[in-house]
Amino acid sequence: MTNVPPLPRIDLHRHIEVRVQTILDLGRAHGIALPADTFEALRPFVEIAPEDYGRGLVPFLAHLHWMTAVLADTEAVRRVARESVEDAARDGLDYVELRFSPYHFAEPFGLDQVAVTEAVVAGVEEGRAATGLAVNLIGILSRTYGPDRCMDELEALLTQRDRIVALDLAGDEEAWPAALFARHFARGRDAGWAITVHAGEAAPAASVWDAIRLLGAQRIGHGTRAIDDPALIAYIAEHGIGIECNLTSNIQTGAAPSYAAHPLKAFLAHGIRASMNTDNPIVSGISWTHEATVAAPAAGLGEDEVASAQRNALETAFLTPAERARLTAGAAAP
Repeated sequence: MTNVPPLPRIDLHRHIEVRVQTILDLGRAHGIALPADTFEALRPFVEIAPEDYGRGLVPFLAHLHWMTAVLADTEAVRRVARESVEDAARDGLDYVELRFSPYHFAEPFGLDQVAVTEAVVAGVEEGRAATGLAVNLIGILSRTYGPDRCMDELEALLTQRDRIVALDLAGDEEAWPAALFARHFARGRDAGWAITVHAGEAAPAASVWDAIRLLGAQRIGHGTRAIDDPALIAYIAEHGIGIECNLTSNIQTGAAPSYAAHPLKAFLAHGIRASMNTDNPIVSGISWTHEATVAAPAAGLGEDEVASAQRNALETAFLTPAERARLTAGAAAP
């Protein structure tokens, strides 16, 4: 494949991350002991190595440790939110939905989650103003911390309800099932938020059913195990539920054994609104361009299928019809 089809370049499943250089900068500024003091020496502690591919979701998430270990104040949070927008713009995206967990950012230094949420919103606004990139924010409840902590996260997110478009559930899917968070997502829906849920990545297809039936998911993050249940596949296709596929990330976590075995191609063949996203591009050592031009062909996708995934991203993005029209017009402009 030599050309990405001339459609909007959209990343719907991308977490706010911290650059390796920023980890070094913040570590030095706040006197935080790091495992290495140069970019190349620190990089292996942040970016997953090929020998660690397939070990599971929790080992993958461990690579996020040093990203939050340097968030000593809300100014640091603001900086990394701004830089995440800048990085998405540098990747050539036309639209990105960035997601974050207030408690995940707040926990290492006991920061106030409301202040953290405000800092993320402010940083994203700065990044949007500097780059012109269209951005929306998704708030994450980190299920790994348990339902009570997630309720605290929800309260913090609701203080910025008009600056956030959707609610997500992420973390250790196998240990913390969706049923524990039904109340949280009912409140999220009442707030007017769209719903996307990490499901079917580290747990069976039943987890995807629960995300849809118990939490009201309009999109599913990852969803690789959905392919195991024909009835679920038919339901997702019939109801226009989006699946946010993450090719390289799924290989690294073991959610898919290889690019060739990844279900994205099969999802598209079944008429599912599956899209192509990056997840954690810094941890994975990738870009959206890599996913479109390297990972997608390795997963058996031709140019028409990549274009279908891009159209699906446009159709399932949490945008108003007017915003979607502007995005399409902008991508078509010379």
